[in-house]
Amino acid sequence: MFRRPRTQPPAPGTPDPRKTGISVPGEPLDATRVLSDLLSRPSQEGILEGALSYAAALLGGHAQGYAVVRRGQDRVAAVFGYPKELLGAALSGPWAGMRPRVLADGTRELYEQNGPEVTALLDTCGMRDVTVSLVVPLSDRGRNLGALVLDRTGTEGVTPGAQEAVTKWAAAVAPLLGVLEGREEWKQAARQLTGALVEAVESREFDSLGHAQSVADVSMKLGRLVGLAGRELDELWFAATLHDLGKIHGESGHAQVGANFLHGVPHLAEAQKAIRHHHERWDGQGEPDKLAGEDIPLYARILAVANAFVRMGDMERLKPHAGKALDARLVGLLEKLPR
Repeated sequence: MFRRPRTQPPAPGTPDPRKTGISVPGEPLDATRVLSDLLSRPSQEGILEGALSYAAALLGGHAQGYAVVRRGQDRVAAVFGYPKELLGAALSGPWAGMRPRVLADGTRELYEQNGPEVTALLDTCGMRDVTVSLVVPLSDRGRNLGALVLDRTGTEGVTPGAQEAVTKWAAAVAPLLGVLEGREEWKQAARQLTGALVEAVESREFDSLGHAQSVADVSMKLGRLVGLAGRELDELWFAATLHDLGKIHGESGHAQVGANFLHGVPHLAEAQKAIRHHHERWDGQGEPDKLAGEDIPLYARILAVANAFVRMGDMERLKPHAGKALDARLVGLLEKLPR
């Protein structure tokens, strides 16, 4: 229904066995392919889920597990084979020493180090039946990031070779988490700086302080409704927040001036196009390039609807512009949003 600016594969759940070699008889495990698959799912949970799945395959036989991250209170950040209810649980456990360990008594230490509310959750997840656990730390350049914990409930043990393989795998995964953590901190700082810059300019030059934030809020809601996610929503947010920044040099041609602010920022190429074209019209009578219909980039069409709605402040005033200046389908979606 809506032509997207680029085609991205949907984020998978557990890595594809044909890509990773997991549980495919006769095919070797390929860590390079697994790393590539993990990088295509750039979230902490996605990377750790894939890491657990591959570690379980390296261990051999039946295993399930969970990943703990250490940022203040240790918390479960991903699960493999365990119920999702375990996600987010604050735990103390046998990973505190940040060294590889095989626990022949299963989850005894885990139960001893946590209170009744947590142990009740562990019971719900079936952890009292665990007979042996492998704990492998995740550390990057001296920073203790967390641990992978793999559990068995049968009579199988953990061979030294399997322990070594999982430990090496964890060492390969940990730097990805370090990079991701830095990326998330950068994204947060970039958003804060962008918002502060726009607010400062609006307070001096624009007719309504907070306009950009309002347009960004509406744009994000519309973006989610048309199926945008992750990095796509990031770009849409930057486009909406910065769409009027060119007005610092005056009203005339401000969309093109604003787009120039993002010149040379390849990760925001779609945001740049959205800013440049947010004054195009569905009927082709807009500017700067008189694009019409779906030739107008999707982010620009979303931005145009959000911007017009915030300016007009009323859905009834906006609807007559559907199919003329604005994408009628986006206007229809906006009308369905709760006020």
